[in-house]
Amino acid sequence: MVEELTANMVRKLRRWNELSQSDLADKVGVSRQTIANIEKGNYSPSVHLALDICHVLNETVERVFGREQEGN
Repeated sequence: MVEELTANMVRKLRRWNELSQSDLADKVGVSRQTIANIEKGNYSPSVHLALDICHVLNETVERVFGREQEGN
């Protein structure tokens, strides 16, 4: 359940920022497929990639990839 919440926060926040998977991928220097796999929970990004994603989404690492999302 926690993995599902973690995976879905990238998608939710990306869409909130009106970015496509391709837009986010271009901004952080990865493929669209990488973003899709992160959103599905099939891929754990490196620390650097996670920080880049958070920077683009203007969110904290805890909010995007944290384990305490059930209350948010």
